[in-house]
Amino acid sequence: MYMAQSRFGAARTRYESVDLSSRIEAATAHGLVGILFEELIKALDAMAAACRRRDFSQRGARQSRVLAILAGLEGSLDHEQGGEVAASLATIYREARRLTLAAAQENDPEPLLRARAMLAEIASAWNAIG
Repeated sequence: MYMAQSRFGAARTRYESVDLSSRIEAATAHGLVGILFEELIKALDAMAAACRRRDFSQRGARQSRVLAILAGLEGSLDHEQGGEVAASLATIYREARRLTLAAAQENDPEPLLRARAMLAEIASAWNAIG
């Protein structure tokens, strides 16, 4: 039984990787940012679940993913053309990073829920304009 679950999990992971790769290859620039938001929300949820389970290995892996995506989103901002909007987004991304680090330090999912709420609102707005 355990072996069957292990194989299923590995197959599911491969399928998700292929699915994500296909979506990335077919995406527009706007769509790529949407995919980043989707993956960020998933990583925040997974990190929160790992905090609740006290699974430090998974928490660390998900934390790394969250921080990498936040860095990518912040790095993609065009401050010259984006003006106040870009500056506001940078501030939100930095706050989400701070909350992620606080959650990891305390092994507390609450800061992640606050970060998720902020970022989900931005993701929703992003999807609405796309």
